[in-house]
Amino acid sequence: MRHALILATLLATAAPVVQAQDLPGTAPMTEEQRAAFDAAVRDYLLRNPEVIVEAMTELQMREDQAAADRDVQMLAENADRIYKNPADWAGGNLEGDIVLVEFMDYRCGYCHKAYQDVEDLVSTDGNIRFVLKEFPVLGDPSVLASKFAIAVRMLYGDDAYKAAHDALFNFRGEIDPDSLARLASDLGHDPAAVAARMAMPEVQAVIDANYELAQIMEINGTPTFVIDGTMVRGYVPLDGMRQIVAQERADG
Repeated sequence: MRHALILATLLATAAPVVQAQDLPGTAPMTEEQRAAFDAAVRDYLLRNPEVIVEAMTELQMREDQAAADRDVQMLAENADRIYKNPADWAGGNLEGDIVLVEFMDYRCGYCHKAYQDVEDLVSTDGNIRFVLKEFPVLGDPSVLASKFAIAVRMLYGDDAYKAAHDALFNFRGEIDPDSLARLASDLGHDPAAVAARMAMPEVQAVIDANYELAQIMEINGTPTFVIDGTMVRGYVPLDGMRQIVAQERADG
């Protein structure tokens, strides 16, 4: 059906395109010549619809390459903000030869699906530096969860942040101030201190900086990964991530 629609569109638009200008280096076409030429083009496309498929495949390949080239440029132009922002938690092998960056939201279903895959990738590979970017895009509860994790890091350090991060991805129920207070207690933290820090402007500033970077990088959903020099928008299973890591290493 898709190919039929493409063919119909091309057939409908071929005549106006041809009629708009005559071929370079030739005398202007008469109306009869133009009509004959248009009919010949139409007849050729009807008899050889595979040409349409080939053209669309080539167009898709060019668009994909252009998007990949744009991603490479954006990664290069924003490298420090992506890979080396001190406001972001970093773990795994801090001296690893591959950097895996994840833009994530604690209420995102596909982030939950990716959570264990990412943990397995980092732990089994052993040579990946893992960077987490708080990118709450699914409403106020998501923002609260991110503020909680950021506040815990500011108050208690990186290990406490990772424990909070893991707890939030394993959390079941509504995320609200009361549930986060209970979670803070479960993690051994002072709920009042965490709540007070969550309200501080420097916590919101971390989130705002990630929003700004995401806009620059044309990221509008979660999860989004940067695997060294490759941008991946959306969930990728563990085997797929391993293949990307292997390709990045092969490319040097």
